Amino acid sequence: MRSYGQYCALAKALDVIGDRWTLLIVRELLIRGACRYTDLRNGLPGIATNLLADRLRELEEAGLVAREDAPPPIATALFRLTPRGAALDSVVEQIGRWGAPLLASAPKSDAYCGHWLVLVARHALRDHAPDQPPIRIELLAGEEPVTIEAANGTVEARPGAADHPDAVMTGSPRLISAVLRGEMKLARARASGLHFKGDADALRRVQPLVVGPKAHDDASTDERRSTP
Repeated sequence: MRSYGQYCALAKALDVIGDRWTLLIVRELLIRGACRYTDLRNGLPGIATNLLADRLRELEEAGLVAREDAPPPIATALFRLTPRGAALDSVVEQIGRWGAPLLASAPKSDAYCGHWLVLVARHALRDHAPDQPPIRIELLAGEEPVTIEAANGTVEARPGAADHPDAVMTGSPRLISAVLRGEMKLARARASGLHFKGDADALRRVQPLVVGPKAHDDASTDERRSTP
C-alpha cells in the first residue's frame, strides 16, 4: 500500500481507503454484514479474484476488516467490518450523495446488483409514522430482492425477500431509486415502467417528506390514481 507521505488527515485516510475497489468492498460489507468471499466477489462485477484477495488482506492489516471462521454447515471464512471499518458508513453515504447526480448520465451498459438498493433505502428513508403497525416493502431491481422494514420510528433494509410484504416495487434501479429518494412520484414512475403492487401508503410512510424538483411535475390527481 503506497502512501502519499503527507501529514494530513485526508491523505492518511486515502492511504488506507483510496485504492481502486477498496470502498466498494466496504459497501458490500456494509450491506451484507459478515459474508463469504464468493458473496463479495459476486457483488463486485469486474473485479479480479486476486485483486479482491489483495484488497481484503490490506483492509485486514489496516484494522478495517476481520476474518472469522463460520460454524458448520457453512464451514468457510467470513469477512466483516470492524467497528473502525463500520465507521466508514457515513463516508460512503456522503460520497454516494455527491455522486448521485452522475447517475443521470450513466451508460445503460453499467453493471447493477439489486442488493445495492439497501444503501439507497437506509440513507433516504425514515419512518414518519412510528405509532403505526410495522410495514414491509420488497424491492426487485435484479436477481436479488431487498426488504425494507419500518417500525417504531426506524427503517431497516437488508438483502432478501420480504415475508408477506405490504407493497412490492419491481423495475429498473433508476426508477426505484428515484421513487425512494422522493425525486419521482409513484404515478410518474409507473407510467415509465415501474410495477407497483400493494399499499401506496406504506411507501409514502417512509419516503422523504420534502420531495425533489422532479416530483412536482405530477399533478396530485395522478398520485391518487397510483394507489392500487
